[in-house]
Amino acid sequence: MSADSATPALPFATAPLPLAATFDGGRLTSDGGLPWLAEAEAALGLCAAFAADLPEWRGGAVQHTLETLVRQRVFQIACGYADQDDADTLRHDPLLKLVCGRLPDSGPALASQPTFSRLENQVPRQACYRLALTLVELYLRERGRDGRPPRLVLDLDSTDDPTHGRQQGTAYHAHYRQHMYHPLLIFDGETGQLIAAVLRPGNAHASRGVVAILARLLPALRGRWPGIPIELRADGGFASPELYNYCEREGLDYTIGLPSNARLARLAAPLLAEAQRQQAASEDPTTATVRLAGEAAYRADSWERERRVIYKAEALPEGPNVRFVVTTRTDAPLALYGWYVERGAMEGWIKDFKNACQADRLSCHRFVANQFRLLLHAAAYWLLDTLRRWLTQAGTARTQLDTLRLTLLKLGGRVIQRFDHVRLRLASSHPSQPLWTTLATRLRLMNNPG
Repeated sequence: MSADSATPALPFATAPLPLAATFDGGRLTSDGGLPWLAEAEAALGLCAAFAADLPEWRGGAVQHTLETLVRQRVFQIACGYADQDDADTLRHDPLLKLVCGRLPDSGPALASQPTFSRLENQVPRQACYRLALTLVELYLRERGRDGRPPRLVLDLDSTDDPTHGRQQGTAYHAHYRQHMYHPLLIFDGETGQLIAAVLRPGNAHASRGVVAILARLLPALRGRWPGIPIELRADGGFASPELYNYCEREGLDYTIGLPSNARLARLAAPLLAEAQRQQAASEDPTTATVRLAGEAAYRADSWERERRVIYKAEALPEGPNVRFVVTTRTDAPLALYGWYVERGAMEGWIKDFKNACQADRLSCHRFVANQFRLLLHAAAYWLLDTLRRWLTQAGTARTQLDTLRLTLLKLGGRVIQRFDHVRLRLASSHPSQPLWTTLATRLRLMNNPG
């Protein structure tokens, strides 16, 4: 490169020959897998459905339709660009333009950060409610794609979302020892599909608003599949008499963690002593683990009646471990507790939602704007999770969503616009070629089932 080049070169001395890097490669994309996101969106129709729920706040002619704005924002989040500022450069990415309906060379640039800031701060609370209903409708359609499910398991959990500054709804949470929001998430416990994502203030109890949300969700589930058994599973943060009473009135089975207290500890003490006795009698007490489970009819002072409580007493090399759950299920105690701990899979789903989809990057000042952003991140989760499902259904090993993004989406490529087609040229040696072949085969079979 000549010394008077307008593009500065970044020198490197570690290669066999002198190396200079410049950002002047032309019509390149760093996200060559974007067409697969577009295929997932075409199958789900989620961005278009979200856009239909949003009010138009602009007068006169507009440069970017609401659907284009939602697609661009959701695709950027799915590719790992959670900040609005990223749009200032990504708006010129040729492949992002193409999957948002514009020609890569001759089409106008996409939206910039100020446009997204205005969009997110113009969405009213009522629109967020409509978007939440749209997310439920998507779940119902996709869950029923293979027919009526035999039952539904709703896994509930809350998570922490650190806040910064004086954002509306921020509050200190003593358990997490930080100022934060406290979102509620509901997943299908058998498929991992995200059903609801509700933003709450940072000082909200884990169970706050759950009954009201279930009161809206349950009619939709039963309206789609009348008579279907529905079960609820949650940790001790949801141990609330209001929730128990609601589930019992509505005919929902539930299994919910129960925080320990002195009375419960006394109930489990004989079983724990037996577990410790068996551990001591084992060949190697320093490594042996003994797990036992029992049950009792128990009534807390705040309960209207007795309920079935299962307790697990474990003698571990590192010490005793006793846990309690309250349930309406009739399984044997040890089997019941084993079913309860299967909700641990939800931790992985939340990790995907927060790490891969950066759902804890809610940096708007307005609380409602951040609820809208949370739903946009939920849409990105659905796109990535759909691609993962397609791959696992074809026999590919299941991966975390950030791994999926790295292997499937993060490919550099050259975008070439011709008169009647566009060519995307990717690296010949990229290791994700088998994933592309797998998805292409699936897409071909889906479009030509005969």
